[in-house]
Amino acid sequence: MTHEDAGHYAAKHAGGTKLAPGVAEAIRKKARDGRITCAAAHKIATDLKMTPAEVGVTMDLMEICLNKCQMGLFGYTPDRRIVKPASDVSAKLETAIKKATVDGRIACLSCWEIAKDFKIAKIDVASACEALNIKVSSCQLGAF
Repeated sequence: MTHEDAGHYAAKHAGGTKLAPGVAEAIRKKARDGRITCAAAHKIATDLKMTPAEVGVTMDLMEICLNKCQMGLFGYTPDRRIVKPASDVSAKLETAIKKATVDGRIACLSCWEIAKDFKIAKIDVASACEALNIKVSSCQLGAF
């Protein structure tokens, strides 16, 4: 669900992919102006006992844009992203991030797990990744 794909999110999925009715209703309740926050989408997934990816597919089919990424990577105005490189990354955090990195990229879910393990904010892990020049990939909701 990149900015360039705006209005064409459903095209990412095979023809015949159906809306999940309960999910669609929950998304409609939380969406504002065709957008839903990352936190709200994840809460829907938790509340409905679904994966974030399943919620993301429904969002795509509804052409709902994801904003305010909890990692600070996109969806903020006017700057688009709010994450900045960390000024210092502890050796333990760097080791954990690099261990989860494949080909210079780390999955969003891995960042969330690291944040939980280290008891730090998700955006702090993203900030460390920025400082280490490691790109976050594989959004759990399918945005990137």
